[in-house]
Amino acid sequence: MEIKVIGGGICAAKGFKANGIHCGIRKNKLKKDLSLIYSEAPATTAAVYTTNLVKGAPIAVTKENIKNGISRAAICNSGNANTCNADGVEVARKMCEVTANALGIDPTDVVVASTGVIGQKLDTTPIENSMNELVSGLGDKSADAADGIMTTDTVRKEIALSFEVGGVTCKIGGIAKGSGMIHPNMATMLVFITSDVKISSDMLSKALKNDIKNTFNMVSVDGDTSTNDMVTVMANGMAGNKEITDEGEDYEVFAKALNTVTVYLCKMIASDGEGASRMLECKVTKAKSDLTAKTVAKSVICSSLVKAAMFGADANWGRILCAAGYSGADIDVNLIDVKFKSIYGEVEVCKNGAGVDFSEEEAKKVLSEKEIEILVCLNDGDQEAVAWGCDLTYDYVKINGDYRT
Repeated sequence: MEIKVIGGGICAAKGFKANGIHCGIRKNKLKKDLSLIYSEAPATTAAVYTTNLVKGAPIAVTKENIKNGISRAAICNSGNANTCNADGVEVARKMCEVTANALGIDPTDVVVASTGVIGQKLDTTPIENSMNELVSGLGDKSADAADGIMTTDTVRKEIALSFEVGGVTCKIGGIAKGSGMIHPNMATMLVFITSDVKISSDMLSKALKNDIKNTFNMVSVDGDTSTNDMVTVMANGMAGNKEITDEGEDYEVFAKALNTVTVYLCKMIASDGEGASRMLECKVTKAKSDLTAKTVAKSVICSSLVKAAMFGADANWGRILCAAGYSGADIDVNLIDVKFKSIYGEVEVCKNGAGVDFSEEEAKKVLSEKEIEILVCLNDGDQEAVAWGCDLTYDYVKINGDYRT
């Protein structure tokens, strides 16, 4: 199976157009704050949502709109999250209505999302006044749409791939926002994925739900699970492949392409964590179960002490064992090996739960790179898992100390 990285983002797939503009929600006129994705044909749609009990109104409205598994468009604003507002559902529905009227589609065929400050009422007037501009400017503007959903993000997050299903060339693309309030489980960011694959609603939902267990549920920046966020996949079938209605080779190919997109976006989100200077990837191997591997990997990535050590390029491997030990996983700490790895090289720091001699100078060089791998071998089985995160820097506190004001 060959999967190729291509350009185009969410507009790479046939029949998808996008746009992103500044409508006036944000005070900074240089920052886009409203994005739209549109499919020329009805798209099979699946989504997963934050597990936070406090959920933004757009999630409730989106759930209701796509309960039939179909959508035509996705509208998202940034700068002001429509959450914890008495009129939240009304505002979310209004966004769907305004979008639908401009596109000539049904309001229930619109996915709606919102991100930004929680608890401030969202005035839809700027959105209504700018909708014609947003719609008339639809085109191959994945980058603009990606910019329009950003909050504290510092880099645009998008990718597109081509692959074959049953001999037919298909495409899939995604954009994401996520920098702070990133923590398992599902889904602490906004992600929009488009594809021209023809796939049934059941199979699309299955592919997405299976995928997030090993991707978006394995990302943590700061331990805070957001209130608004979701991952949405729209597949309009315009590639012309035979519809995927059950598991088999075609389904596996699509699932692999989807996973390639989601893993890329996970790494982008982890790399762009608020104030981050390093992206961390913890790979746990030889675990007795999948759950054990995931539990340990998450615990290491979420540890504030581990994150702080990585910021200082300090090979303080005892913090790795500490995080594994309090993770709750059933492990034998006397079997654990730990290594640090980067493009500079690799250094072993722990063998069978005990320290080994290593060069602090060499370890410092390994840990001074932008991307660090924390390799934890449990030596107790054949299962493995990967989790992504970032270091903890002074800038994280600065960013969140005055986020609202």
